[in-house]
Amino acid sequence: MNENIAIKIENLTKVYHLYDKPQDRLKEALNPFKKSYHQDFFAMDNVSFEIKKGETVGILGRNGAGKSTLLKMITGVLTPTVGSVQVNGKIASLLELGAGFNPEMTGLENIYLNGTLMGFSREEMDEKVESIINFADIGEFINQPAKMYSSGMYARLAFAVSINVEPDILIVDEALSVGDIKFQIKCINKFQELQSNGITILFVSHDISMVRSFCNQSIWIDNGKLRQIGSATEVTASYNEFMYGENIETVKLDTIETEEVLTTIFEPINRWGEYKGIIEYVEILNQYKKQQNTFKLNETMYIKMIANISQIESTHISFAISLKDKNGIDLIVSTTKDTDIDIDNKAEKAVVIFTIKNCLAVGEYILVAAVEDRTLSTPHYYDYIEGAGYFKSEVDTLRFGLFHQKIEQEVNYIGVVNG
Repeated sequence: MNENIAIKIENLTKVYHLYDKPQDRLKEALNPFKKSYHQDFFAMDNVSFEIKKGETVGILGRNGAGKSTLLKMITGVLTPTVGSVQVNGKIASLLELGAGFNPEMTGLENIYLNGTLMGFSREEMDEKVESIINFADIGEFINQPAKMYSSGMYARLAFAVSINVEPDILIVDEALSVGDIKFQIKCINKFQELQSNGITILFVSHDISMVRSFCNQSIWIDNGKLRQIGSATEVTASYNEFMYGENIETVKLDTIETEEVLTTIFEPINRWGEYKGIIEYVEILNQYKKQQNTFKLNETMYIKMIANISQIESTHISFAISLKDKNGIDLIVSTTKDTDIDIDNKAEKAVVIFTIKNCLAVGEYILVAAVEDRTLSTPHYYDYIEGAGYFKSEVDTLRFGLFHQKIEQEVNYIGVVNG
């Protein structure tokens, strides 16, 4: 295997035998004619890919898609039915926090036990144990049996062991949400430190924003098959469309002639929806209602959207915008539902204008435009454009922070200094 490759997967397949009744397993084993009583279930089906050293790769997929099966075969917990897994370096994994802890042993003893299971010697763990204890921050409970721990303490210690052993490859399965907010921030900071040190990371999460924030590549697994591999932005965009636009048929709109037809040629990252195409025009305008793509601090931005809503049968219609950073994280979101504006679905088209004072730090940003139904627990999108527009924010003087909101300040003085 190439020295620059951390993990190489070739034709990886994992098949389970499913039986309708428990006794069918025995019947199949004893049948002299090798009669089959089972059905094959492909938890992983002929998957191949490579991960380079130092990459952070997000793994996406619905529950039951095969993500955990893939990770368990990479870590050696499961054996492939067909195919091979080649790993270049020591692995630390956070698949099931605390899986390997002995509840009768103390936290300290479990640290050494887990280190041994990961292939580290006693001497190596002696060098790491202090940083693990400090990171877990469970106080005197470190010398108590693990069976006395709360679920939060259990998770904190397990995370601390896995993330502080300085592996070559770290595998994280939905584990960055353990503990309270203070501990989560500590985990994220450590995660970023490992990235900067060139550790190869596989990161499973259903949080698209987190995948985009941490990962430069992404893998999408669906029904045991490799659906897509590529940049985190591209793959998460496709995955979003799949999740929110599943079983949606695109409706072809009739051509409507008006006195003034405003249309935008979109260059989106992705676009989907039940009535994909109804958003016809989106522009970012300055205070003079002229198109503009760079805005200074506190400068007024008008985001104008025109959509053909005549095809929507539902009375639940709202217009929405989101301003995202380059990682795809929502920074500012506004919908007409938030302000109780009713969109009249008897109209042919609706023109909606959002007015914003730019308070964003210096950088490049993405505009999302959507027409949706917000009455449901999860928004139902009629038309969703990620990348309906792009703009920059500029600040004249040095400022810190992500937002530069205008904040009232007051100074008072007490007493007088002579002199």
